[in-house]
Amino acid sequence: MGELIGAQGVPHMTRFIVAAFGLLSLSAVLINAAQSAPEAKAVAELEALLHVPAANYRRDWVLLGTFSVLADDPSKGAKELHVVYAEPETVDAYRRTGAFPDGSVLVKDVLAAKSERLTTGLASYAETLVGRFVMVKDEGEKHAGKSPLWGDGWGWAFYEGNETEETVTTDYRQNCLGCHEPARSQDLIYVQGYPVLQR
Repeated sequence: MGELIGAQGVPHMTRFIVAAFGLLSLSAVLINAAQSAPEAKAVAELEALLHVPAANYRRDWVLLGTFSVLADDPSKGAKELHVVYAEPETVDAYRRTGAFPDGSVLVKDVLAAKSERLTTGLASYAETLVGRFVMVKDEGEKHAGKSPLWGDGWGWAFYEGNETEETVTTDYRQNCLGCHEPARSQDLIYVQGYPVLQR
């Protein structure tokens, strides 16, 4: 007995197999999407922890310290000032234990500097906000590997200008770690520039 042929000359069985394969492929796509949706949500929630705080940290937090970054020609003064803040309870905990507790948030304002000769000599001062760098302590590395912004005991993100939620950081190893590596023995933080943390 020959195969039944449809109106367009395609065997009914062949059309059935093609349709079934299409449904299976669609099911696989939907299952993968359903599985990856919670993962994507988890990553988004994790990265939201790194947003610039809504709090008025310059007024209500503790100023840990300031670093000046010299211009390419040091005789011109500083090209940037890095001003770092932390919550009062973070400072208290660090002074008690010598370590940043889990969840500690550090915010660094990166400010373009202007230099001029004043009566005291060549002086550099903050002029415009370049951006903000946010770090969140991840004790026990519980977030490491779940997002490229988390690892080595911290979450890492830089926000350009006045941006507070959309980071330009894509991978902390490539974008951040190089500058902090020399301070690895100090939990990757240049605590020598933060006199308020000294016990």
